[in-house]
Amino acid sequence: MLLLLLAIPGPSRAQDRMEGSPTTSWSIEVDPATFAFDGWSAHLRMKPASCDRLLVGAGVYAMDLPSMMVDLKADNRDQGWDVRLDLGAGIFAEHHFREVNRGFLLGAQVGVQRYQLGNDALPGAAEHTDLLVMGYGGYSIRPFSVPVYLKAWAGLGYTTLIAGDDQLGDLQYTVGPVTAFATFHIGYTLEGRP
Repeated sequence: MLLLLLAIPGPSRAQDRMEGSPTTSWSIEVDPATFAFDGWSAHLRMKPASCDRLLVGAGVYAMDLPSMMVDLKADNRDQGWDVRLDLGAGIFAEHHFREVNRGFLLGAQVGVQRYQLGNDALPGAAEHTDLLVMGYGGYSIRPFSVPVYLKAWAGLGYTTLIAGDDQLGDLQYTVGPVTAFATFHIGYTLEGRP
C-alpha cells in the first residue's frame, strides 16, 4: 500500500506540467446505503493541484448493520445480534488510473468506528470501538454533463477492538480480524482552482 502511495505523485506531476496550470478541486460524497440502513454519511475529498490522479479526504458515517454483515463472522451468525455502527470516522487516499472520479481506482482507508451492540435474548447494550485499516478497489463514472459521479467500491480490511466491551451478558460478539465491505458513493466535484 505504501508503494502505491509513493508511486502516485511522479506521473501525475509530469502530466500536470504537460497539460498546463494544475488545479486543486474538492468533492463531496455520500453513501446512499447508510441512509437506507437508518444512518447517514458525509465525505470531503480533495484532488491536490500537483496530482491529477490522487484523491485524499476524510469522512464520517453511521448505520445499522444489516444481518448479512453481522453474519459474516460465523460466531455471530443467528445469535440475535442487533449492531449499530454509531459513528465511524476515517481518512482515505485513492489512486485513479485515468483521472480523479473517472475509471478504475485503488484506495486505502484508516478509521475508527464506534459500535453499539444489542441482543434479542438480553436486555441492555454494550459499546466498543474498533480500528479499521482497509484496502479497496472500485470504479467511478460521470454519467451526466454536470460534475456528479458514481463510485462503486469493495474492500477487504483488518479490524481490531481498541476500547469498550464486545460482550453483552454471557454472549460474546466477534470482532475482526478480517472484514469486508462494498457500497457505492454519489459525489459532486466543485470547480478547481490553480
